[in-house]
Amino acid sequence: MTQAPLRDPALTLVARATPPAPKPSAERKEPIIELSHAGVTFETRKGEALTALEDLNLTIYREEIVSLVGPSGCGKSTALRILAGLQPLSSGDFWIGGGKTRQGFSEVAIVFQRPTLLPWRNVLDNVLYPARVLRGRATKEDKARALELLELVGLAEMAKRMPHELSGGMQQRASIARSLILDPKILLMDEPFGALDALTREDLQLDLLEIHARTKKTILLVTHSISEAVLLSDRVAVMSARPGRLQDLIEVDIPKPRGPESGALPAFHEYSRRIRDDIFGPRKRREVQA
Repeated sequence: MTQAPLRDPALTLVARATPPAPKPSAERKEPIIELSHAGVTFETRKGEALTALEDLNLTIYREEIVSLVGPSGCGKSTALRILAGLQPLSSGDFWIGGGKTRQGFSEVAIVFQRPTLLPWRNVLDNVLYPARVLRGRATKEDKARALELLELVGLAEMAKRMPHELSGGMQQRASIARSLILDPKILLMDEPFGALDALTREDLQLDLLEIHARTKKTILLVTHSISEAVLLSDRVAVMSARPGRLQDLIEVDIPKPRGPESGALPAFHEYSRRIRDDIFGPRKRREVQA
């Protein structure tokens, strides 16, 4: 497969309740990402084959949020790297942007766990950086869009600040704004809130829901947080232990807009229990002795 170069390396049961049945397929939107029998095998330093992904099949539709969850080392981040053009497949195939074509990397942006802002550029220049790399300079339209994005993520007053002057949460907000500057259709997020404290993480989760409501981007999110996956997602793809395969695909039928109060809904707990049982297997309730 010929991959377009990445423009910027700096640039997301014993018995269980049954969630509502999935909506009829006729109501689904058009596919924008498809992984078909995808597999990735690495060679270790000892020359041994290590299979990270095996026979992974997943279709993602326009404007939905899908979370990938599963045990550590099951290939979640590898799947994202495939779609970002950073990791070739060993077997299978994939398509981006609709239609049977592998071309589509220009429609993809990625947000990593660390914000990776350029320390010698201010926040506005960091957001504009992909545009400068693509076109050699930032246009007036680029600058206007960058300022709109900073407003969207709550950093309008921080445009001229340097990265070291921002908190961790602010830096990640700037990273999200940067990922949107070229108006990609797909946003890949690799544990984007994993390095943040609990309160900042919750705040950014709500910000992401608002950004999605306003921009209608398709978002594929890797997370180790089951509650985060349920809160944010239209569907949750649960992966098995290595080699990673799709073990369960859960449609999250919780009313929108969602917020902190969504976590108190019975359905929220049912989905969380189902995902937890998929990953760990049913567990008997432990009795606490006084």
